[in-house]
Amino acid sequence: MSTFDTYRITLLFNANKVYDRCVLQGIGEYLQSSKPGWDVYLDEDFRYRERTLEVWAGDGVIADMDDPRIVEAVSGLSVPVIGVGGSYARADQYPPFPYVATDNDRIATAAFEHLKDKGLESFAFYGVPESPFKCWAAERERAFVQCVEQAGYPYEIYRGLVTQPDLWRTALERLEAWLMSLKRPVGVMAVTDSRARHLLQVCRRPGLLVPEEVAVVGVDNDEVARFVSPVPLSSVEQATREMGFRAARLLHRSLSGFQLCSEPYVVPPIGVVARASSDYQATRDPQVIQALHYIRKYACQGIKVEDVLTFVGRSRSALERRFRAERGHSIHHEIHTARLRRACELLRNTDMPIAEVAANCGFPSVQYLYSVFKKHTGQTPLTFRQGSTVSPSPTESTAPM
Repeated sequence: MSTFDTYRITLLFNANKVYDRCVLQGIGEYLQSSKPGWDVYLDEDFRYRERTLEVWAGDGVIADMDDPRIVEAVSGLSVPVIGVGGSYARADQYPPFPYVATDNDRIATAAFEHLKDKGLESFAFYGVPESPFKCWAAERERAFVQCVEQAGYPYEIYRGLVTQPDLWRTALERLEAWLMSLKRPVGVMAVTDSRARHLLQVCRRPGLLVPEEVAVVGVDNDEVARFVSPVPLSSVEQATREMGFRAARLLHRSLSGFQLCSEPYVVPPIGVVARASSDYQATRDPQVIQALHYIRKYACQGIKVEDVLTFVGRSRSALERRFRAERGHSIHHEIHTARLRRACELLRNTDMPIAEVAANCGFPSVQYLYSVFKKHTGQTPLTFRQGSTVSPSPTESTAPM
C-alpha cells in the first residue's frame, strides 16, 4: 500500500472500443458510490501497454481478459486480479482469475429471437476472421448458429476481411457479393455494431432495401456507429456498466480480505434496442415494399401520400388497395406512425428541444405534435420524455389527416 494509505489500482483496458469504455464507466460508478479511496492508474489515451505492469502493478488490477496478452501479463502478479471479458461454452476456457463475463449465448439468442419475431425465415451471421484476440466473436457465432439450427431455419456465415485501409475496397466488394448471394428477405446478426455498419453501407451499393430485404442487428449499442450508419441501427445492448461495477466490487472485497468465488459471474445483456435497420414486417407485394422503404426513409421530411404514389408509379386507388391488403391500414397512417415513432425515439434518447423534435419529425408545428401525442399516448411530449415507455401505435380511425 502507498504512503497515502490507499490502494493503488491499475486498469488494463483499450477504451478505443465502446465495450471497454462502458466497463470503465461501470468501474467509475462503483468508485463514486462506494468511495473506496483508490488511487487509480489508467493511461491517458485509455490504451493498455505492456510496460504498464513493469512500471506499476499497484495493489490490484482489473483487466480486459479478452486480450490473451493481458492474461499472460497478469498471470505472474502477486496482487488481486479481476478479469472482465466474454463468456465461453467450456469452463476450461476462462482465465484463472475471478471473472465477470458478458453472456455471449444470450446476446446471440436476443438477436436471433428479435429477427425471428419479425417474421423472417432466413438468417445469416457476419463475423470477423478467426483470431485468438477475438474469441468472443467465435462464441457469438457458435451461439447464433445453435439458435438457428435448433429452430430449423437455413443460415449462412461470412467472416469477411479485417478492417484496414488497403483492404477496404476489396472487403466491401466481397461483402456485397455475399449479401447478394443470400436468400432474401434475410435477418443478419453482425458480431458488433461496427460490422453491422459495414452491412448497411454495402446495402446501398446494389440498392438492397433495409430492412425489407436485409434486416440487421448489431451488438454494443454504440452511439458512434449508430450516428454514422446510413440507417438507424438496431443493436443488442450489453450490460457493460454492470460488469464494470461488479468487477470493482469484487476487487474491493478481495482487498478487504474476502475469499472470492472461482465461478465466473455471467451478466446477461440488457436486450435489443430496436431501430429502423430491423423493423421488418412480412410483406410480399413488391410495390408495397417500395412504398414502405420510401416512407421509412422520408416520412420525417414532410412527404405526403402523393409523393409515395409518384415514387412507386401507381394510382392512389391501386396502391391504397394493395397497401391495405398487406398492412391493414392506409398509406397516410403509415407515414403518420413513422413520424410519431421517430418523435418518441428523439424524446427518449436526446435532449433536443421539443420544437426541434417537431421540425425533425415532419410535424408542421409544436402545437400539432402536442395534439398528436395527447391523442395517442394520453401524455404531452414533455411527460413522455420524463419517463414514459409507451410505444404509440395510432389506430386508423384516429390518425389525423
